[in-house]
Amino acid sequence: MTPLNDIIENFSLLDEWDDRYRYLIELGRELEPLAENAHSEANRVKGCASQVWLETTVNPEQILTFKGDSDAHIVRGLVYLVLALYSGRPASEIVATDAGDLFQTLGLTAHLTPQRSNGVRAMVERIRNDARSVLLPA
Repeated sequence: MTPLNDIIENFSLLDEWDDRYRYLIELGRELEPLAENAHSEANRVKGCASQVWLETTVNPEQILTFKGDSDAHIVRGLVYLVLALYSGRPASEIVATDAGDLFQTLGLTAHLTPQRSNGVRAMVERIRNDARSVLLPA
C-alpha cells in the first residue's frame, strides 16, 4: 500500500480535479483483492450508496488490519485512502484519528458528492467502532 505521506504529496502535485479523480481510481485498483467469502453481509458497510465491504482482523497487541472492496471505481479509491489512514494501527490511535483532516488536506471534502461523503463517514465510523470494540474490557 502506498504510504499516506506519498499519497498526500501526489495529490498536491495534481492541479486539476480530473487528474485527482484519476489518481483516486488508480489507488483503488491497487487494493489487495478481498476474498469472495469476505463479500458478506456481515462485512458490508451500511450507509454507503455503493456496495462497500470491510474485513477487520485484530492481532494480540490490539493492532487492527483492514481489507476492503467496492463495486464502484472512485469508491474503491476512497476505501484505499481510509485503509491507508487506519490499517495497521493500534485501536487507541484509530479511535483518536479523525479522517476529516485527511480529506480536508487532499481537498476531497469540497469535491465529493453528499452521497459519497456519507459513504466515507460510514466507512470511518465502522472502522472506529471496530477499534472501540477491541478497547472494551472483556
